[in-house]
Amino acid sequence: MKIQRTPLILLLIAALLSSFVYFHEIRGKSQQNAASPTPGETVAGEKVFAFKEEDVQSVTVTRPDQTLAFERSTPEQVKKQGTPWQMKAPTANPASDASVAYLLNLLASGRSDRTLTVPATQQTEFGLDKPLATIEVKLKNQQTHRLILGKPNFSQQFLYAQADPPPKVGKEISVLLVSKDFANAVKRPLAEWQQASEKSPEKKDQPSSGLKNEPTPEQTSGK
Repeated sequence: MKIQRTPLILLLIAALLSSFVYFHEIRGKSQQNAASPTPGETVAGEKVFAFKEEDVQSVTVTRPDQTLAFERSTPEQVKKQGTPWQMKAPTANPASDASVAYLLNLLASGRSDRTLTVPATQQTEFGLDKPLATIEVKLKNQQTHRLILGKPNFSQQFLYAQADPPPKVGKEISVLLVSKDFANAVKRPLAEWQQASEKSPEKKDQPSSGLKNEPTPEQTSGK
């Protein structure tokens, strides 16, 4: 009995298609869901840095438009000005404790959603060649750390970033996905980085010159 070849070929094609759908759609999708957060869900990964907020001695934020530098206050400055941070650049002023503390909290407790290993030639695609900001931290033990913030990712949930990049760029780079709160922390206007000035006292009436207020010509003309 002669076997018809056409139905057999069709069965083989159907089996191959089923295998393709399983591995690339069902299994692939389940792996993607395990690695990707659903909307509103935060997947906690490894911490970006291991230091604590109280370990930081100074922090510098370099943005395309401006560089801001802050240094921890001395006990005398804290007693006199009431703030644990001093702005060193672009002006020398007491700094806003809330603004600096917010940034330091992100640096000390922030976690990377995931890490991507990509060719170094793709830096532009992640916005790391012209970063949103570069944050440099110096600890009390003289250690330094650096975080480069790039573009938001496609879902706008995270920022691409590099933590402590090597001095020389190799063939590949490690790109982190960090909280978009870093963008809010570094994009503050200058006034929000400075300690709020105390309310000026209400203006008192100007001292009288001793002369009575004379009516103006317009007032007298109506009489």
